[in-house]
Amino acid sequence: MSIQTIALRVADTLAGMTGILDRPLRSQDMIRRAQQQTGLTDFGDFPIAEPLERLLASCSDEAALGVIGRSATFWDVVRFLSNLLQMRAAEVETPAILSNTVAKPIFITGLPRSGTTFLHRLMMQDTASRAPLVWETIYPFPQAGKLSLENDPRPDRVARQLRIFEYLAPEFRGLHPLDARDPQECSEITAHVFRSLRFDTNYDVPSYRAWLDGNHGENLPAYAFHKRFLQHLQHQDHRGRRADRWVLKCPEHLFALDAIKTIYPDARLVFVHRDPVKVLLSQTKLTEVLRRPFTRRMDVRNLGRHESARWLDGAHRMLAIGDDAGLPDPVCHVHHMDLITDPLATVEAVYHHFNDDLPAPARAAIGHYVRARPNGGYGRHAYKFEDHGLNEAEEREKFRAYMVGFGIAAETGDNPVRHTMPARHAQAQQTTESF
Repeated sequence: MSIQTIALRVADTLAGMTGILDRPLRSQDMIRRAQQQTGLTDFGDFPIAEPLERLLASCSDEAALGVIGRSATFWDVVRFLSNLLQMRAAEVETPAILSNTVAKPIFITGLPRSGTTFLHRLMMQDTASRAPLVWETIYPFPQAGKLSLENDPRPDRVARQLRIFEYLAPEFRGLHPLDARDPQECSEITAHVFRSLRFDTNYDVPSYRAWLDGNHGENLPAYAFHKRFLQHLQHQDHRGRRADRWVLKCPEHLFALDAIKTIYPDARLVFVHRDPVKVLLSQTKLTEVLRRPFTRRMDVRNLGRHESARWLDGAHRMLAIGDDAGLPDPVCHVHHMDLITDPLATVEAVYHHFNDDLPAPARAAIGHYVRARPNGGYGRHAYKFEDHGLNEAEEREKFRAYMVGFGIAAETGDNPVRHTMPARHAQAQQTTESF
């Protein structure tokens, strides 16, 4: 048991003796704090009342939050509310923000831990691409007079916050390397209106999760906000120019494809496929690591069963879609094994699928990125099915239709394949770099 875990348990025990951990989390306290911090009071038409109440009730009654968990929840909600207040104020001052066009965004999705993050970061080596960055999803609005990265304190502030979390969860970086300036998942955007699986990842909140699942078919509020958020980033683009294309990534998009189609009728969709057995073990461990600092109890075997059910649903949704999501372009399918053995060719294939060409500078940048991050920056891990209440044969049978439907090969062996640049692309890379 780590020193951090022992310290958290002691703090939770002492706090539990005072009754602090049994007090309900109250939205009015958080709303008041956000209004005090920003000096603003108008939330406008953001649809937050019901999802916020359901989230806080579930956190209070079910998540067994410890000292860190309660503090993190309070901080998170106040931050989201503060961002909403600032968004509303910006829209009142500059209504043209909501006239920004978000054209043909690319949505990368698939089972978690399948390579979606790697593909996202590779595509961001093209300077024509734009993604929400970690620091700007945390603090989307700059302080007055600090509009450029040269004098903007937000990236460094978020970097310090990430280091604090990594101290509390030392296994996190090996499982999911994340820096303040990296592209961020869209779940951090939809979390602003409290309609996001991001909360289910961090906390055990079954009633909130059930409510969210029941409303995924009507998840238009979350994705209407998602577009609104992008319009704000586009309006105050810190690079001083418009984004040529948004490249967006999140496994959660699997559960909101109808909403995406409604809000972004010209969207382009990429499915990343991987052996789901490898996915489940890695995703369950990541969820365990993310939750552990926040909670006083955890049933890791139940966690494995939950992840299996969640992503079996996601796999079935991809099967139901196939190539046709009702969007102008067919779905682009990317296989994990292709992605990690030939990253450059895989990105080129995505571009060609959408009738585009990967520029030479982007090819060079992808080469640099892959060489600088063997194995994508991820650590090596060995997982056991029984640790999380799973059985390999049973899981393979559950996901058989998905694997057959998309021609997914079973991965064998405990050692992950390293991300390397194939020799035929290394020569092309040298030629590109000579110009």
